[in-house]
Amino acid sequence: MQSRALLLAAMIVSLVAAGLWIFLGREPAAHSDNRQQIAAGEKIYAANCAACRGAKLEGEPNWKVRKESGRLPAPPHDATGHTWHHSDAHLFGIVKDGLTAYAPAGYATDMPAFKGILSDADIRAVLAYIKSTWPQDIQDHHRQISAQPASN
Repeated sequence: MQSRALLLAAMIVSLVAAGLWIFLGREPAAHSDNRQQIAAGEKIYAANCAACRGAKLEGEPNWKVRKESGRLPAPPHDATGHTWHHSDAHLFGIVKDGLTAYAPAGYATDMPAFKGILSDADIRAVLAYIKSTWPQDIQDHHRQISAQPASN
């Protein structure tokens, strides 16, 4: 009888947690220490991201200088870029919905939305791979950013 009560309590806690994630619009974090997820993410990144972001996450050359089109080049995802300045939820949203969903009105970008191309699990795997390449201090800082409540 006691084990049933514990099981029921665990199920309720899980449902409440899932509901909060949905209500808050946040995606579960991509874990940079899950080797299987990282390996999958590396392959997905190579197939879908490396052409623009670089095979070694280095971004396009002169990524801070606008192209003739007025658009900014793809920044690096390694520790030299600014990817780690954004929370997991923000990064997930940018990949899924595209940068224009988060940029000021009229912002032009070459970054596509991957909704319908990559599954949510694929996006989390790519983010886990990217995060796994960062030095430990940056990973720790990024965890702190991602733990903060989302601001609208």
